Amino acid sequence: REDTCGVGRDARATGGVACAAVQSDPGELQLFTTATATADSVPAMGKERKKTVGVLLLNLGGPETLSDVQPFLRNLFGDPDILRLSDALSWAQPLIASVIAVLRTRTAKQGYEAIGGGSPLRQTTDMQARALQRALVGKSQDAKVYVAMRYWHPFTEEAISAIKRDGVTDLVVLPLYPQFSVTTSGSSLRLLEKIFQEDAQLRGLKHTVIPSWYQRAGYISAMVNLIEKGLEGTSPSGSGTQHILFSAHGVPKSYVDEAGDPYKEEIEHTVDLIMREIGARGLEHGGYTLAYQSRVGPVEWLEPYTSDSIRYLAKQGVDSLLVVPISFVSEHIETLEEIDMEYRELAEENGITGWRRVPALGGDELFIDD
Repeated sequence: REDTCGVGRDARATGGVACAAVQSDPGELQLFTTATATADSVPAMGKERKKTVGVLLLNLGGPETLSDVQPFLRNLFGDPDILRLSDALSWAQPLIASVIAVLRTRTAKQGYEAIGGGSPLRQTTDMQARALQRALVGKSQDAKVYVAMRYWHPFTEEAISAIKRDGVTDLVVLPLYPQFSVTTSGSSLRLLEKIFQEDAQLRGLKHTVIPSWYQRAGYISAMVNLIEKGLEGTSPSGSGTQHILFSAHGVPKSYVDEAGDPYKEEIEHTVDLIMREIGARGLEHGGYTLAYQSRVGPVEWLEPYTSDSIRYLAKQGVDSLLVVPISFVSEHIETLEEIDMEYRELAEENGITGWRRVPALGGDELFIDD
């Protein structure tokens, strides 16, 4: 999950424009997530085509090099779901997006320079796609896996072109976000729905969308395995046990309260499932906290904020944290720069001397196989 409405230093570079005005109706998206082609919609082809299964992984993408940062930001702000303008100004969206990208590029580049000069998200997602395809073959399922990024290569349109070229007849759409939000899965699914509506060749493509999958046993077990490893041995501070800090990507509070976004509920359920498994394994820890990171702009976001939680825990005498990125399955700027650098520095400034961070799942075999 990369650089959607607020990601690490890059997102703060947006000046709070991203996410601030998105208005989405989750109900509309459900029409697409459950849609399948009917027999009447399949064009006559003389004879039935051989069944060819494809899996489409959805993610948001990120700049792979520093030279990619500005065009990436331009794509981001060129999306009406991210920067929503009035009807009277909609014609100016490309121009405004270009101006914002120019103004924010310098600050955004600093974040990517700090993690090696670009986002590793594409490499990781490609690796996950290859691993998933191998796992499907191992289950005697002949399927090809495709990757579609929202704001950088390979774009959704590129993936759809490959799917059409390969003659896929049955498509499973799998967002790489464990929990559904209108700001992540929703944005990608809206684009995909638009492509399906406009391309007559796709009318015969049966498709199934998995909106969220945080409750999968393999995902929960894989997360707890990583947490268990992080809890092993003495705490880094040398005193007591580690407090588990779950940090999830935040969204504006209005999305949950007004638009009915299920994200907060699904995040909380995820943490509940993980803590149940931790309890079942008898793992010792010093309590846990759920917080939300990557807040930008003046609007109220889901609370508590990760930064505030770190300060609060320090005041409560917590001196050792095990940080768990709860809404991410890949390393990217939010984990590598925002958590590993900014939040760690904040923790140390407030007297928390013990710091460990659970890695993202990446190509974890249990996670992929499930």
